Amino acid sequence: MKTAIIFKTKHGTTEKVAYILAKKLTESGEEVRVIDLAKTRQPHLNGYEKIIIGGSIHVGKIQKEIRTFSDKHKASLKAKTLGLYICCMETDEKKRQKEFEDAFPADLKKHASAKGIMGGEFLLEKMNFIERLVVRKVAHTRESVYDIDMDAVEAFLKQISPPAR
Repeated sequence: MKTAIIFKTKHGTTEKVAYILAKKLTESGEEVRVIDLAKTRQPHLNGYEKIIIGGSIHVGKIQKEIRTFSDKHKASLKAKTLGLYICCMETDEKKRQKEFEDAFPADLKKHASAKGIMGGEFLLEKMNFIERLVVRKVAHTRESVYDIDMDAVEAFLKQISPPAR
């Protein structure tokens, strides 16, 4: 099965998750292409049976490019096996779910066979001064934090590629 993992990242965490997913799907025999919307603004979806879309949450919102891509290609995405994921550092479960709900169009979320909230990272060394200031104040940390949720990644993979029967 041919799979496209399409993502947009700000500091690299969503890209890390995209490549973790790609590696595991490739190991299970799938042909996978990872597409960064920052480098390929208009990826072609023809030829892919499965599409995974991922983005990161900043100040409660997903990147505009993910929202625009999802809206523009909604009809094509609904004709394929679809997975949606976000990376975020919110710890409150209700707020995390709200961030996911707000990230993607309702009809795509309904169609998706896999949905994931993959945790996140605060990579202070990749942030600008204002971002570091906000993270230090809000998250009460002076060091980078690495918290990708590998259990969520595994659960997502089981949803998107259930074992053959």
